[in-house]
Amino acid sequence: MTRLRVLSVFLLFIGLPASAETDYSHYAFSNYLGSGIYRTAGQNATVVNIPLSFDLQRSEEESLVLRTPVSMGFFNFTWSDLPDGEFPSSVGTLSVTPGLEYRVKTADNHEFQTYADLGFGTNFTNGNDVIIYSAGMSSLLSFDFGDSEPLWVNRIFFAGYNTLDDEVSETYSAVQSGIDIGTNYFFQMGGVEVEPRFFVAGYWYFDRLKFTTPFEEDVLVASSLEVGLTLAFSKPIGWDLINIERFGLSYRGGDGVEVWRLIFEFPI
Repeated sequence: MTRLRVLSVFLLFIGLPASAETDYSHYAFSNYLGSGIYRTAGQNATVVNIPLSFDLQRSEEESLVLRTPVSMGFFNFTWSDLPDGEFPSSVGTLSVTPGLEYRVKTADNHEFQTYADLGFGTNFTNGNDVIIYSAGMSSLLSFDFGDSEPLWVNRIFFAGYNTLDDEVSETYSAVQSGIDIGTNYFFQMGGVEVEPRFFVAGYWYFDRLKFTTPFEEDVLVASSLEVGLTLAFSKPIGWDLINIERFGLSYRGGDGVEVWRLIFEFPI
């Protein structure tokens, strides 16, 4: 089975080192930070993630998945260009991080997940190449609370890269914990049953992230809190390969950074 989903969009300029020659993080970590608009040395780098996955083995209790996410970056192009019919003329960066993910149900209400990735990224504008690696594990626990069907999610993960040109390396790692809870209110939309669901999640970064905004000083972020609302569909909607299971909006803040996020998948 092949499935492609659109990842969340960060409506903020995000970066780590802001130098055109040494800024690898906006494309090395793009498959883990999410799609969005990144600010690098006076250029806007819009990143779009395509998280393809293939089931290698699946049963009621466990599954093994081959993940082959692809991330493309476009310089000097923003989401606001789309309503005017503007599309990027060329790809500025490309990252591919294939890996294996193992999922197993340890109980009727609990699932454990773990993954490991090893991939490659390149910046076509300056020829900088990186080797990308990542690993992580997750716990998903559902429990009874009326008819709201809450799901408690805990994750720990890290990602890193090593350059092939100047021996630069960097890591990005975090712990996150959050809960997704339903409203038990359903309505029909185009033959699909829809339930509004709320979520809240906290993020704690082992390596402090640097957020770069266009008009203010860089901010180092050690933790953040996110709250949001999504619409959960009873079955994926979209096209043959593009399937959307959730749609929503959230707000994330912490250490002076504010992020509005447009969501197209499970939010935590």
